[in-house]
Amino acid sequence: MSLKFLFANILLLCLSNAAAQYSEEDWEDRDTWMNVSKIFDMAGIEKGNKVADIGCHEGYLSFHLSKRVGESGKVFAVDVEEYRLDRLKEYAKERKVQNIEVILGDYDNPKLTKGSVDVVIVMDTYHEMDDYMEILGHIKKALKPNGRILILEKLKKQKRGKSREEQARGHTLSSKYVKEELKEAGFIITKEIKDFGDWQENEEKQMWIVVAEQTPAG
Repeated sequence: MSLKFLFANILLLCLSNAAAQYSEEDWEDRDTWMNVSKIFDMAGIEKGNKVADIGCHEGYLSFHLSKRVGESGKVFAVDVEEYRLDRLKEYAKERKVQNIEVILGDYDNPKLTKGSVDVVIVMDTYHEMDDYMEILGHIKKALKPNGRILILEKLKKQKRGKSREEQARGHTLSSKYVKEELKEAGFIITKEIKDFGDWQENEEKQMWIVVAEQTPAG
């Protein structure tokens, strides 16, 4: 086997594994290891709420949110890749889901309207944000009074104790850094789960959740 052929196969496998957590054909499997209902309970999401799913990809979480908030609620599905949003719109049309609105965001701005949402969820996406403080500022403005943000990430075992920069390069992040940044942005940490199970049932990737609210002055 040539090195070129071997490299191509390794690259294909990596791309396949990366897509597996987001593509529609893998959503059913994802339901077996991700407790979506508990995530929503932690965020306090109720019928009629307006919720933003930042980093929505093709809509795994957005469609779960759609059912949770009901016809009287609204889901803002935000992503920076238009092709992902196009697929989400196709799935919504096929399923006759009408309470999801897609938003093509910028890398430093989710483009949410001021005071428009009750809850923002950022799942397995925060570590990709280079301008995270600017984005947190936009999120804070988009939240209604007493609005909440829930961040879910996975911390890879081999990256524990490393710098923020090194963790982010490895597509992972510790809750320690995120809590510091939320506080700096003017949020109050209200809930935390340090061990929310294993991402893709891989014991090397431990999920954690942090929930924060705006300060009274926010």
